[in-house]
Amino acid sequence: MLSAKLKEYKTVGSNFAYLSVLNFVTIILPLVTFPYLVEKLGIEMFGLLAFSTSIITYFQILTDYGFNLTATKHISQNRNNVRKISEIVSSVYIIKLLLIVISFIVLLLLINVIPKLENHKLLYILTFGSVVGQSIFPVWYYQGIEKMKIITILNIFAKVLFTILIFVFIKRKSDYFLVPLFNSLGFLIIGIISSMLLYFKYKVIFYLPTKKELFFYLKDGWDIFFSNISVTLYTTSILTILGIFSNNIIVGYYSIADKIVQIIRSIMQPVSQSLFPYLASKALTKKKEVLFLNKKMLLYGGLGMSAVCILLYLLSDFIIFLITKDYSSESAQVLKILSPIPLLILFANIFALFTMIVFQRHKQYSSIIVSAGIISIPLSCVLIPIYHHIGAAITVLLIEIYVTVRYVLYVQNSDLKLF
Repeated sequence: MLSAKLKEYKTVGSNFAYLSVLNFVTIILPLVTFPYLVEKLGIEMFGLLAFSTSIITYFQILTDYGFNLTATKHISQNRNNVRKISEIVSSVYIIKLLLIVISFIVLLLLINVIPKLENHKLLYILTFGSVVGQSIFPVWYYQGIEKMKIITILNIFAKVLFTILIFVFIKRKSDYFLVPLFNSLGFLIIGIISSMLLYFKYKVIFYLPTKKELFFYLKDGWDIFFSNISVTLYTTSILTILGIFSNNIIVGYYSIADKIVQIIRSIMQPVSQSLFPYLASKALTKKKEVLFLNKKMLLYGGLGMSAVCILLYLLSDFIIFLITKDYSSESAQVLKILSPIPLLILFANIFALFTMIVFQRHKQYSSIIVSAGIISIPLSCVLIPIYHHIGAAITVLLIEIYVTVRYVLYVQNSDLKLF
């Protein structure tokens, strides 16, 4: 009994260590490439790249279809059932491939109809390559069997390759299209390698699933997918709306500050990715143990992230100067407004991902996210046309506060109380 428990903790610890290494690389490399790209491309081109990424993100959400959570859970709970694993993997791949085809057709229509996109057709097509690469990279499988070493090695390879190519080939503004090309190239390479490993190393048998199997996984992932769309409405869509009502320079101001917050948010990813499959498997039989772990994370994680957010606010002007080599008050103002976001995301992860999702409260989770998405659109359309990047930052902060409060209220008024 004791040895089995030690083995479980060793697995979680090992996965956390691998993902921490990946997270370290994920933080360090952007800190190197991010200022370089701003310097070589300028704020306007950096804003254009951010806007194009926001457009392609919609297709990423569509092709993910919530499988990064639902498929991970199914793999984790059936990891010793070879027949079931093959069914899950085959069904997810078929659905993803169909969604890739649909997405690309829609993209071609958009870039030939909308003038703002038509001027940079090649940029959007190159950026779409990352959708294909990430779709065929079965992160959900490796998370489910808790083999984070493979995810770590492949992701580090892609990020190091991207970084090297950026410094070797990007020298002037006109090289901006190489950024999505190199990014997509990295994702495609690791997507192909990781898919081949499923067949040759893990002996997963690919087959054409029945309609019943496909519909099961489509239905199973719907609530999470719908929630992801709603999350996109108050995250990515805000950047898209900002791009529509302003210009690439204004988008650049906002994107620089947002990128810094995203880098800080990524600190939490190793914890989320390593703990989620572990908690999902434990939730079936050991509810109290899962809630106890969540309480500890809430206390110690909350204290640590609060300190980070305070420093982010106080040092915002200095951080922006380090990146842009200019005291850009526009980006610094955005960063100040967004500084509480990492703490709110930590709370959201604990109350929503580690509690509501782990204990199958998908519908309740989805309803909260959907309501946030509905609120964000009119709020964005009021604040962004008037206050531009500042309005975008205020919208994001207000919606994140709303979502986190709703998560907390649901959990505390259910049988899953954390305090």
